[in-house]
Amino acid sequence: MSEIAIIGAGAWGTALSIILGRKETHRVRLWAHDKEICESIARQRVNEKFLPSQLVPACVTPCHELGEALQDAAIVVSVMPSQHCRRLFEQMRPYLRAETMIVSATKGLEENSLLRMTEVIAQVIQSDDLPTPRIGALSGPSFALEAARGDPTAIAIASQDKELARSVQQEFSHASFRVYTNEDPIGVELGGALKNTIAIAAGVCSGLGLEHNSVAALITRGLAEMTRLVVACGGKAETMSGLAGLGDLVLTCTGGLSRNRSVGVELGRGRKLPEILAGMHGMVAEGIFTTTAAVGLARARGIEMPIVEQMHAILHEGKAPRAAIYELMTRSSKSETLRM
Repeated sequence: MSEIAIIGAGAWGTALSIILGRKETHRVRLWAHDKEICESIARQRVNEKFLPSQLVPACVTPCHELGEALQDAAIVVSVMPSQHCRRLFEQMRPYLRAETMIVSATKGLEENSLLRMTEVIAQVIQSDDLPTPRIGALSGPSFALEAARGDPTAIAIASQDKELARSVQQEFSHASFRVYTNEDPIGVELGGALKNTIAIAAGVCSGLGLEHNSVAALITRGLAEMTRLVVACGGKAETMSGLAGLGDLVLTCTGGLSRNRSVGVELGRGRKLPEILAGMHGMVAEGIFTTTAAVGLARARGIEMPIVEQMHAILHEGKAPRAAIYELMTRSSKSETLRM
């Protein structure tokens, strides 16, 4: 029997508990910050707040205490919002063992430090007792609702710890959930984070009434920006043509379930960010936080990311969306293959 702890009971954390709960060999504990979510799952087997239409298997135990959730866990899956990752792992550290495999499924960057989630986790838990934490990153095109209801879904587990990657592949794979291994956690994590900013831009296009030409151009040039930054940070360009790059980018830029795209749509229609956030009822659009970190990371590496820069100006500087699109279209002419 495999003991698995999932830390974070939002839509994706709940979906992962459902996916993992389909195997009789799994015992899953799902930690929620909100007691009402625990009570909802315990009473109705449904997370009414974040994934109301999907039944949570009986082998999934909702928990409100971190110690209870982490007890004897061989695999810990972190699915909390990026801005809570450091604080939660500081609280989790006493319960983690050297052999514990940690899987980060959060698609974001830490806003102040510019670190990827696996870097944040390693920084927090690394110690004399735990000198080389076992960490991987799980990412790919995966709307929570579709994965939870059993739509065929493919994602990647990235780690330089090959045994961890193989173990996660084996434990997570199911007839409707295919897991590929990848040895480029930098590319996989940055791809999963940066696509959220590009998805906001795609939503802005839609909110402005722009259609397929505009979105196709945005996705293509957005992928070029993502690739430049991934390579500058030590990742592999080819990762961006895979599930965690192009796959997740297309999904998040075009799918109606994308929270990041939805934020962009409302911005394009003229609504202000505080008003949009107030109507999300606790849902998180990671791209809002990631955009600031992405701008900082690009500037630190000397990488030009015009789409990301314009989204930062819209989100955090009050720039009009139509003015941002105009500025993107009237930049000085360049070669498509130019790497700067």
